[in-house]
Amino acid sequence: MKINADLHLHSKYSMACSDRMELPTIAIEASRKGIDLVATGDCIHPKWLEEIKRAAIDDETIRIQNTDFILTTEIEDKFRVHHLLILPSISKAEELAIEMEKHGDIKTDGRPTVRMDGCEIAEVAKDIGALIGPCHAFTPWTSMYAAHDSLQSCYGDMTGYISFVELGLSADSDYADRITELHRLTFLTNSDAHSPTVNKLAREFTQLDVPEITFGGLEKAIMRKEGYGPTLNVGFYPQEGKYNESACIKCFTHYTLKEAVQLKWKCSKCRGQIKKGVRDRVNELADLDEPQHPEHRPPYVHLAPLSEVIMMALGHASINTKGVQSAWNSLVEKFGSEVKVLLDVPAENMDFVDRKIVNAIMAFRNEEIIMHPGGGGQYGWLELPADRKDSPAPSKTQKKPMDNKQKSLFEF
Repeated sequence: MKINADLHLHSKYSMACSDRMELPTIAIEASRKGIDLVATGDCIHPKWLEEIKRAAIDDETIRIQNTDFILTTEIEDKFRVHHLLILPSISKAEELAIEMEKHGDIKTDGRPTVRMDGCEIAEVAKDIGALIGPCHAFTPWTSMYAAHDSLQSCYGDMTGYISFVELGLSADSDYADRITELHRLTFLTNSDAHSPTVNKLAREFTQLDVPEITFGGLEKAIMRKEGYGPTLNVGFYPQEGKYNESACIKCFTHYTLKEAVQLKWKCSKCRGQIKKGVRDRVNELADLDEPQHPEHRPPYVHLAPLSEVIMMALGHASINTKGVQSAWNSLVEKFGSEVKVLLDVPAENMDFVDRKIVNAIMAFRNEEIIMHPGGGGQYGWLELPADRKDSPAPSKTQKKPMDNKQKSLFEF
């Protein structure tokens, strides 16, 4: 069966997260988005693990209404690299919590920092039967390629055990498949959501062919065993990520890599720090001039959350306006989920909403979007093609970076 999975998010016990990140709320919102399997996140945080236990059917099964959960946690190592662990059961989460508590504080933050390196964390993951891979691998903060130049440098003797890499909002398959060492790995696209709102949860997700919705079924898909595996990666245009291009972290002035080096990474306008962007980092790491996708690599579909697509189409300033919410609810109630609306529903079947919305959805499907790259911690922004029939000219709303004040610094 094919399922849509968002395998990385956080609970209300993580820093900078909404109090609404609770299991019942996540389950409801995941269903409306069209997600079948969603991460618990933070599964070794004591209070969150107790809530997981209360919701669980048994040691391996957590299901609320029509949404299945898989146990996950993000762990920061001593080099500030973030690792995603996907666990087989609650009892294994308890084992992991006991081990991690020896090396760091697991009670203060749902995303704990431990005095271990990537190799040591991977060894523990293997001992408990968990899957492990680097989170948002290319971002200039808290990522594998921020601290290391290779998988081997990060994971040492455990490199062969690494089964996936999470691309993050500033990278896609074309970026990552210019690096040969990543060709054997499954690519995951996840939301890293800190809020259950419709433009955060499942803003990126992975479609997988699995034999069943269990840890064992997911493991077969990620490891690509018995013919199972990923069938689609869905996520942002890399340019939309807030660290896509090298830019000043204070005034957000963009620079080429050559300019940044000449300036010794100090902004010529405000003397702030210039942060190296994902695009330039990939160019440094790449051993291929063009991406070479292995046979197992699925297509990558670039999308934005439906609420933001509607906001752009109508020229509104927020996803919370009555017009945006009304259109979103109408489409989702009619067709069952946001994913179906964005990917599958024929244009003529959506004729009950404003034609500008339908045109915007089709512009995304046809990859006709005009992109303005982000950098330095400021999200990029997207613009609908001005020459598309019935599409509005770019408004002041469209010309502003995407709702940065409402997005957390910790969301990659």
